[in-house]
Amino acid sequence: MRQDQQLRDQLSKLMRCGQAFTSLQEVLGDIQAADAGKTVKNLPYTLWQIIEHMRIALYDILEFSRDPGYKSPTWPDGYWPEEYAPANQAALEASVQKIRAGVETMVTMVQDPANDLFEPFAHGNGQNLLREAMLVAEHNAYHLGEIVLFRRLLGKWK
Repeated sequence: MRQDQQLRDQLSKLMRCGQAFTSLQEVLGDIQAADAGKTVKNLPYTLWQIIEHMRIALYDILEFSRDPGYKSPTWPDGYWPEEYAPANQAALEASVQKIRAGVETMVTMVQDPANDLFEPFAHGNGQNLLREAMLVAEHNAYHLGEIVLFRRLLGKWK
């Protein structure tokens, strides 16, 4: 039982970020809507599009993990917003808050001992909660790194 809880705790830390990379809160916490819609030469997306992509992908993973009847969006169009910028600061903050809440929902799922981390989902192709939790952490880490670099190119990172 001790090893099982240690694994759940480590997965939770990994998803919450901040061990080997900058935390979600620090990277996303002070982005302004005006900056979120700016473009950078040779990059095909804006900060807003990356943030929304993170939110959409996170909820796709969550819903797949908890709803056998869930249908994923069409790749790639369903995972990326068409809009280059948020409608306003409130829309940006709502998206960031949904990312935070989604991570916490996955942490709750991982921490629930009734959820077997290793049992393949009946509706998948061998995926299990362990794999999906690691996917959340990996996907978020990748895009948080992109956001830091993007913000540096905009001159909006310390």
